[in-house]
Parts: sequence; structure tokens; C-alpha cells
Amino acid sequence: MTRRMLVLLLLVLVLPGLALAVGRPRAPRLDPRDVAELPSYVRRVEPALVGLRVRAREDAPSSARLGTQRFATGVVFDARGYAVTVSYAVLDAVRIEAQTRDGRTVPAQLTAIDFETGLGVVKLEGDGPWPAAALGSSGDVQAGHLSGTVGVDEDNDLAWVTSSVQGVRRFSGYWEYMLDRALIVAPSTDSWGGSAVVDAHGAVLGIASLRIGEPPHVNVAIPIATFVGVKDELVAVGRVVSRRPRPWLGLYTVPRKDGVVVDGFAPSGPAREAGFRRGDRILSVNGVTIASQEEFYEQLWRGRAGDVIRVAVQREAAVHVIPVRSIDRYRQLGIGR
Repeated sequence: MTRRMLVLLLLVLVLPGLALAVGRPRAPRLDPRDVAELPSYVRRVEPALVGLRVRAREDAPSSARLGTQRFATGVVFDARGYAVTVSYAVLDAVRIEAQTRDGRTVPAQLTAIDFETGLGVVKLEGDGPWPAAALGSSGDVQAGHLSGTVGVDEDNDLAWVTSSVQGVRRFSGYWEYMLDRALIVAPSTDSWGGSAVVDAHGAVLGIASLRIGEPPHVNVAIPIATFVGVKDELVAVGRVVSRRPRPWLGLYTVPRKDGVVVDGFAPSGPAREAGFRRGDRILSVNGVTIASQEEFYEQLWRGRAGDVIRVAVQREAAVHVIPVRSIDRYRQLGIGR
């Protein structure tokens, strides 16, 4: 009796498991050939990417620093063929060629420059509609946000990396440039200028502008929010005329532990002949003391283009107040209507 009870107990325990094991179909497995090689965010933005080969005027001020032959990625944002890229790539351009993802080469024309954001717009020639990227929302992006950086290189090969936003902070450059809310993205890509920084759905969060820091480098990306609100104005007019033009001196500066120091001059800027010297430490702007490059720009941009800006500098043991009549850089370069 005991042996019979043990056998029945084993049957009760084992048979259901055997039935499930026999009756359950095998889990489907994907054929490796059916798995996409690229992440979905890359595939979604790729059709809107173009490689921009730019030739700038040999006598242009920008060519002294950037050269006459330049390359950047452009991101088509409008089905009519308008693409956004970094402004330094297309500044002073006399010829632009765009290479599409299917290998075609089409002429393009410079449409707009926005020095405040560091972005430029070009127009691809030819009938549309052109594949256009979705523009996302960068306003709520914070440190730790997952992203991807997608661009093309000079061989028209796709260059992409899965990245993340390392920080969101102010960024200032030596050439009278500052973003209040720059996206700091890592890792950087080899082909970074104009590349699209996108979210998991392939919507554009920013345009990669500069590679900075020591290896491993990071990218500074211009938030797309700075572009969305003015893109129609840039297309229609060639510049943003709804905001007043900033005073421009053409004064190159670098931040130091003891303040802000003059490091050079733009060839066509009024600061060049105003009396500054390399190594001058800037003390104040129009009587307001400054201690950082960001504070220098804040005070400089409080006025209007054409205002006389009084910059106090320390040179050795003496203090000099140097007046400079600022200019409208757009008007000087003939940008916009």
C-alpha cells in the first residue's frame, strides 16, 4: 500500500510538468539577417542627413581661422529642402554642395546665419519633397538623458554613437559667443560639426557644434529649442530681425583664474584698432565690474549695436579705459535683408 501511494504521488507531481513541456511551442527566434544593423533612432533621422562641402572666400576673415575648405553635417528640417547646420561651416561660403544619403550631389545655397545661436541654414536645390527630420523638445532635457549623435563624414559614411547628456549648462566661447543652456554630450563622434543629437525616437534635440576637453572628448550641442522659434524667420529673412542686434567688438578673450584676458582680435572688428593689447585683463564694461567671460558678455550685450562700449583693462600696473564703437555684425557682412 505504501509503495502504491508513493507511485501515485510521483505521477501527480511529474505528469503535469511533462504535459506542459511537451505541449508548449518553442519560443520564436529571429534570423540574424532580419535584425537591423542600426538602432531605430539612427534609421529614423538618417534620411534627413546631408554632408555639406563648403568653399569659403579666400579673403574672408573667417578663412584665416577655419580655412577655405570646410565640411559639416546638415539636418533637413523642412521638406522644401532647408537644412540646419553649424554657422562656422557655412560663414562666407561661395559654394556649397550637399551629398544625400543615396549618394547624389546637389548644389545648395546659404540662406541664413544666426550668430547668437551659432546655427546656419542652407537650401538644397531641386524639387522636393525632401526627407525631413522631426524636431523634438530640448527644454526638459537634463543630465543623464539618453541620446544618440548621428552625422556623416567626408566619405559620406554614417557616423553615429549612442550617447548621453552629461550636463546642461552655460557655455561661452572666445569669439563673443555664449549659450545660456548648452547640452554637453558624451561620448563625442569623429564627425561632429552639424551632427544631430536625437532622442530615442530619432527626434532632434540639438545640433552638435564643438568638441571640447581632453580625451575622452565631449560635444557641445546647441539645443534645438533655440532654433525652433526662429527657423521661419531665418528662412524668410536670412537673420533674426525680431531681436535687436547685439553690439559686436570682435574682441577675443580667454578666462583665467584672475579674470578675463584679451587674447586677440577679429580681423574686421572695431576692437582691433581701438588700443587693446594681448594680455590686457578686462576689469569692467561701462563701469560695471566683471569677473568672468560670461559676465563680460552679459554687460556687453546690454546695449545696442552702434553704442560706444567703454572697457577698462589692467595693463601691468596701470588701468586704461578704452572706448570702442560697436557694430552690427550682420550689416557688416551683408547678412539678411
